[in-house]
Amino acid sequence: MNFDMGKIDIAWCPGCGNYGILTVLKQTLTELQIRPQDLVLVSGIGQAAKTPHYVKANFFNGLHGRALPPATAIKAVNPNLKVIITSGDGDMYGEGGNHFIHAIRRNPDITVIVYNNMVYGLTKGQASPTSQPGFVTPLQVDGVFAEPFNPLAVAVALNASFVARTSIHDTALTQKIFSQAIRHKGFALVDTFTSCVSFNKINTRRWYKEHTYIVDDKYDPQDRTAAFQKAVEAEPWPLGVIYKSPPKPSFEENLSVYKGNREPLIERGVQWEKLAALIDSKKG
Repeated sequence: MNFDMGKIDIAWCPGCGNYGILTVLKQTLTELQIRPQDLVLVSGIGQAAKTPHYVKANFFNGLHGRALPPATAIKAVNPNLKVIITSGDGDMYGEGGNHFIHAIRRNPDITVIVYNNMVYGLTKGQASPTSQPGFVTPLQVDGVFAEPFNPLAVAVALNASFVARTSIHDTALTQKIFSQAIRHKGFALVDTFTSCVSFNKINTRRWYKEHTYIVDDKYDPQDRTAAFQKAVEAEPWPLGVIYKSPPKPSFEENLSVYKGNREPLIERGVQWEKLAALIDSKKG
């Protein structure tokens, strides 16, 4: 499978960690033998949200923080598609925070890859929801004082289907986790540490290497209590699959339109008589 767009202009700064995520994502999709026509990449606004422009596949590029609603709808209309969201920490956890919470509750069968560089890169370096206390920006001149958003803890608290964290500075681990998340059935969150070389001089490639560790093989991601303890760890942050809930139906499987009929909605014809009757019933 070829997801490469060839020689194209990419609007990321030289040295941006997003290049690594793009490369690993395409390698993972190729390894899983997903056909470009069976894949839909969905994004909102931001540097991470530009990723679908650089992958040979279907994509939907929407509003800031609004990637999850169309992604959920796309999967519901055609469950045969593989739906992957690429989003930044601001786009997903800030503007999209409310959608993030309720998408976890609904459990659509989608993969959410969040590029977490702890800063707003597209809009020139403001603090993001995951920026750490004391982080100084042109807007937060006295340093960040707000409590950082913890996506893993929120996801575990909501019994998310699959919760993981990786760092693009470990490409082998990232590809392994991307593969598991994409193959997983249900809502899969991969919080991916990456570096913004232009606007975050603190959380650099070296910083992530020195402030993270990979959970060992003895760790059980199906233990929800242990997962919550891992999720709240910081300095160093754990990398790996943090939590996997017991199997449960996806959002699409719970929809009445698929009870007794697994044919995707996109392939069903319009029942004009029923539609006309419904319209007539609302007249007057």
